[in-house]
Amino acid sequence: RAGLSLTPSRCSGVGLALCQRLLEEDGRIHLCIACRNEQKSEATRDLILASHPSAQVSTVEVDLGNLASVLRAARELRCRFQRLDFVYLNAGIMPNPHVNFKALWHGLLTGKLLHMLTTAEGIMTQTDRLNGDGLQEVFATNLFGHFVLVRQLQALLCGNEKPSRLIWTSSSNARESAFSLSDYQHAKGQESYSSSKYATDLTSVVLNRKFNGQGLYSSVVCPGLVMSNMTYRILPIFLWKLLMPIMWLIRFFAKTYTLTPYNGAEAHVWLFKQKPEYLDSLVKYHSCTSGLGRCYVEPRKMDVDEDTAEKFYQKLLELEEQTLEKYRDLLD
Repeated sequence: RAGLSLTPSRCSGVGLALCQRLLEEDGRIHLCIACRNEQKSEATRDLILASHPSAQVSTVEVDLGNLASVLRAARELRCRFQRLDFVYLNAGIMPNPHVNFKALWHGLLTGKLLHMLTTAEGIMTQTDRLNGDGLQEVFATNLFGHFVLVRQLQALLCGNEKPSRLIWTSSSNARESAFSLSDYQHAKGQESYSSSKYATDLTSVVLNRKFNGQGLYSSVVCPGLVMSNMTYRILPIFLWKLLMPIMWLIRFFAKTYTLTPYNGAEAHVWLFKQKPEYLDSLVKYHSCTSGLGRCYVEPRKMDVDEDTAEKFYQKLLELEEQTLEKYRDLLD
């Protein structure tokens, strides 16, 4: 079986833990790691082979925020593989994150602090910018690049003898209130990460409706609060060190505080073992950890409107047609 794991440029955190855990589940799979940085992806490959020396591990270079890079990677993958059984869409960015301390204080006074800490609702703001393709950077990297890649790999994903799987890393911070069809790239707001993750949920719902009949199934997961390179950029390191004992304590009350990348990959690995035909396309699968450290998966219904999902999908198709016009030489 061939599995493609799209991880952030540092090839660390949940992405690395997922690769290692998948090989623990099935050492026969061919694991292809996709990263922006070739040097880092090769280093990650060496790390994985150190613990799984007989594993089949290859790499492909792709920057999800650059459409030309996405198209080149898709072409390379089509040449190298006849089919893909699993595609883990895990890459994501949160540029210039800032904590809204005023919102935290208000949450404390109104008794909503625990809810805010477990969902990050209203806590985080980000400063977005346009990328080289003229798209909002967070939208392009967290969703649109993945969407274009999936479209380009459709021949490897549909019509196979066994079902193929898309597994998107979403978030509990994926909120409808941060998303707008009229501003789906979130150019006017300050919660681009939350918007992009809600857009991910919408996209997965529609992909199931469009492609289940062709043997392609899509699921979304939430890794919980994981201490990773993305998380550590939110606050200075010394503050995280001071907060860690409190966070371990919070886990007795907030099961989504998975904290470690290994725990955060629980839902990803659980889905690897499931038959997709029996999964609910309107459910998000959350990695959870008990206060005593037991990992488990909790399914939760997503707050998505299927009509909105369909309208958004049509907008994605229109944007794809517009933006790929200048890359005709990279299209088959």
